[in-house]
Amino acid sequence: MAYDGIVTAAVIRELNDRLLMGSISKVAQPEKDELLLTLKCNRQQLRLCISANASTPMVYLRDENELSPVTAPNFCMTLRKHIGGGRITRIFQPEAAGFGTTERDADPDKQGALPMHEGLERIIVFVIEHLDEMGDVSEKYLICELMGKHSNIILTRSDLTIIDSIKHVSHMTSSVREVLPGRTYFIPDAAAKANPVRLCRDESAFAALMGGGAGGVSIFKHIYQSITGISPSVSGEILFRAGVDPDIPHGTLQDDDIHRIYTAFSAIMEDVLKGQFEPCIIYEGERLTEFSAIRLLSLEGGDLSCEIYDSISEVIRLFYERRDRQNRIHAKSEDIRRVLKTLTERASKKLELLEKQYKDTDKRDQYRIWGELLNTYGYSLSGGEDHLICSNYYDEGRDIRIPLDKTLSAQENAKKYFERYQKLKRTREAVAVQIEESRQTLWHLDSITTSLALCEGEADLNELRQEMAEAGFIHKGNAGKPQGSRKNEKKSQPLHFVSSDGIDIYVGRNNYQNEELDFKIADANDWWFHAKNRPGSHVIAKTGSRELPDQTCLEAAALAAYYSKAGIAAGEGINNPQSMDSSEKIEVDYVRRRELKRVPGAAPGYVIYHTNYSIVVEPKATV
Repeated sequence: MAYDGIVTAAVIRELNDRLLMGSISKVAQPEKDELLLTLKCNRQQLRLCISANASTPMVYLRDENELSPVTAPNFCMTLRKHIGGGRITRIFQPEAAGFGTTERDADPDKQGALPMHEGLERIIVFVIEHLDEMGDVSEKYLICELMGKHSNIILTRSDLTIIDSIKHVSHMTSSVREVLPGRTYFIPDAAAKANPVRLCRDESAFAALMGGGAGGVSIFKHIYQSITGISPSVSGEILFRAGVDPDIPHGTLQDDDIHRIYTAFSAIMEDVLKGQFEPCIIYEGERLTEFSAIRLLSLEGGDLSCEIYDSISEVIRLFYERRDRQNRIHAKSEDIRRVLKTLTERASKKLELLEKQYKDTDKRDQYRIWGELLNTYGYSLSGGEDHLICSNYYDEGRDIRIPLDKTLSAQENAKKYFERYQKLKRTREAVAVQIEESRQTLWHLDSITTSLALCEGEADLNELRQEMAEAGFIHKGNAGKPQGSRKNEKKSQPLHFVSSDGIDIYVGRNNYQNEELDFKIADANDWWFHAKNRPGSHVIAKTGSRELPDQTCLEAAALAAYYSKAGIAAGEGINNPQSMDSSEKIEVDYVRRRELKRVPGAAPGYVIYHTNYSIVVEPKATV
């Protein structure tokens, strides 16, 4: 999930194809660290988004416009003055060492022949030609650095003197480089990484970089730590294509291993330099897990699938839009998460105390037996004894020692023990009810927590808040508006899949949807699936009067396993783009829908059944 040097190279290729010689008609700064340039090129109006956000630095083409502040920030005004109306004559990816002193300065006539990729730095340089205040042709550089927290957008003159930047960096902030008006721009080369553009054509230099010494870090880490622009995902892809174990220490590689790694690396680099990209997104079911400018064969197969797109800008836009939507949902649901965590901890602690209290009532029968034995053998006591030893007819006549209060008679001691017995008996019955209620509460809270991981919009969150309010977990005033009451808000719907046998499969994403699936959408002869003894989604296979095909059974069960508490825990949340370990198999119960019974007074979606089949499957997000 990295905007690495190869993605940057793909963006530059696309921008050169679509923006070259385009004129800048508008400059806007919708966010403090983001620019939106509107360009006219080949009778088209294109919008270029440049973000220097620390968490999502990127450059890509977009379709929609964005509202800008009424008063333009200083940097935006500077850009309008210096490059407004200018033409983009060149877009390239510089090399860190010697930027600004290449043959471009020595021979301007060779500009068109210069490569787009002098290196794989995460830097894009726009060369913009415009008329200055005197009416003379002038050239400016708009430099976009896409380097995480060090990201910046910098405007310089052709001699690399900084005019201004979207982020000012003084010597108080960085000891490596100042980014201030009047300073000379340069690319810091503190990491001293190798230039992949040169390295891909020099196998001996590559071998020297990969080998040497003994041991060291794994070859997987060594590749992305020693070569500019290579991300961990690309490093893994290189080793996958080379057939080399990524965990081998780089200092212990054999010559044949290094040659195979070089062959795979140079093949990828040749595609990059030729502009032969395959922009793609890796999906795990419906979840986005990774994007890349090249085909990642190492991340295909199993639950993972690769979708190729025509445009790297489309890939970046789709990936970050969906991730941002997931982040917004996570932020909006923070209040629910906090309440659920507090209530779950409280209910767990209460259940623990109740179970201890229940266990303490195990000795209630002992008091009853002591009382009965005292009534039977108490006549032998003369008074003032602190114990009685007698035959226990409940234990094959073995002797038993009964402690006594010497100030009480035998009958009074017996009465005291019978009272203790009755009290513990009543306590046990009351605590048993409370334990069952606490377990139901924990189950309900767990099911809401599981549903929270499946939320995709405000409507889903409103349903959860409404359910929590009805259960008394939150005040009804905090439940929000009922689902569908807001203008243009779509009703939350269950997930829908079609099995390999052409049978519709529905997956509930919360308890209300589970209830609706069970008793409104499903017919009596349809099949119902649910992870055994775990909160999770109800899955309905709409077979009707048909028999349940084996493949459909496996696919529906895999969905039930995936969209359960166990499946979500393994994937660290359905909306969290992390790869799920599907090696853990989960047991799933399945029955005809007619076998389900509602429980009066229970939470929505809570059902019981007494006859069922079971199957053990690997969780899968899709059929």
